[in-house]
Amino acid sequence: MTPSARIQAAIEIWDKIWSSGIPMDSMTGDYFRVRRYIGSSDRRDVAERVYAMMRSYARVGWWLNKAKAVDTPRTRVIADLALRSGMPKVFVTDLFTGGNHAPHKLDEMELRALDMFAGQSLDHPDMPDDVRVECPPEAAEKLRQVFSDRFAVEMGAMIDPAPLDLRVNTIKTDIDGATKSLIRDDIAADKTPLSPFGLRVQNKVHLAKTNAFKSGLIEIQDEGSQLIALLCGAKPGMQVLDACAGGAGKTLALAAQMQNKGRIVAMDTNVKRLGNGKQRIARAGVHNVEVRALEDEKNRKWLRRQKETFDIVLVDAPCSSSGTWRRNPDSRWRGHGQEVDAIVKLQAEILERFEKCVKPGGKLVYATCSLYPDENENQVEAFLKAHTDYEITPIDQAWKEAGFSGNPPAQGKMMRLSPLQSGTDGFFCTVMKRKGTPRPKAEAGD
Repeated sequence: MTPSARIQAAIEIWDKIWSSGIPMDSMTGDYFRVRRYIGSSDRRDVAERVYAMMRSYARVGWWLNKAKAVDTPRTRVIADLALRSGMPKVFVTDLFTGGNHAPHKLDEMELRALDMFAGQSLDHPDMPDDVRVECPPEAAEKLRQVFSDRFAVEMGAMIDPAPLDLRVNTIKTDIDGATKSLIRDDIAADKTPLSPFGLRVQNKVHLAKTNAFKSGLIEIQDEGSQLIALLCGAKPGMQVLDACAGGAGKTLALAAQMQNKGRIVAMDTNVKRLGNGKQRIARAGVHNVEVRALEDEKNRKWLRRQKETFDIVLVDAPCSSSGTWRRNPDSRWRGHGQEVDAIVKLQAEILERFEKCVKPGGKLVYATCSLYPDENENQVEAFLKAHTDYEITPIDQAWKEAGFSGNPPAQGKMMRLSPLQSGTDGFFCTVMKRKGTPRPKAEAGD
């Protein structure tokens, strides 16, 4: 592709993202899937530009407003070229030629905006803090409550892309074995600072073609997500229920802790997500997991019979996913699911449904990838108020009970992680123990 054709492709993708309502990663993939003639380097260049545009959405919008320019896919790309890439006006106009596969020439409004952008950068002293750190207006108040005077630096740390973290599958190998396998495919990775089974890849790579991935030695999983699974403290021989298993990422981490011994039931409302999880389970060499989709009435009946059956119930609840904005920058500007109030109600319903499955002395672990207190601390406090037979296990105690030495991933009763503080995505987790004496060990039945 010519440079002009790449710019035109970025304009088209941006337009499709905002006109379709489809998540950005899916929309970008669909665009290239039907244009197989576009080479890999061209795809990478175009995709990186579009993602960078989304990461500067608020700041570019501020500049367009200042320039009195209409917010269009074209003006967004023009602003990106001038403000982020620092491209001089003459070079920008050379890209907009109107020739074959090139965007048409700049009009008067676009030229005036380009003149204002000349010599400027994305950030400007007059920008409000919310704009400078790319925080949506509706989220700012909630996040100021969480971060207080650290709001600007915390949110600033959520702008850049997230690193690529891996969890070593200890059923098949160890940290050294996985590292050596990656090296043979020319991929360098360092140990993560918090998870004892995590690796962080140094550069952008295509893992799907590596032997480590294909043979199930590694799983792609953010370090924060690994820590949630570790805090569950799953041990060989236990009965564990992963209530919102999704694609089985934490299910597999639990299976590794249990050394393939005992029983894990992976449940979700979405059959397709669970189907994807089955492929990962097989690749990982895990055989102590049974999958039950809640779309099936017989599995809903089965669940109602599991009162006080499980040692551990993990509720990795549906949430706003506000902690994953580094990975999904479009999600901070347009939601692809329910509003927060509806999500909070759903989370409470899920907790009510699954807490009954925890045996006396067992653990109910509640987690989200959200930053909002309504979905986290407030949700837990409301649950504990209604369920006095549960009490919180402080994070350092849960860490020790799980069998890990050294510093825990967080202090206090509940764990909060953020890109600035821990280098992970934004996560929340609390471990709650059901009071009472465990009954004699028995298999969970059908």
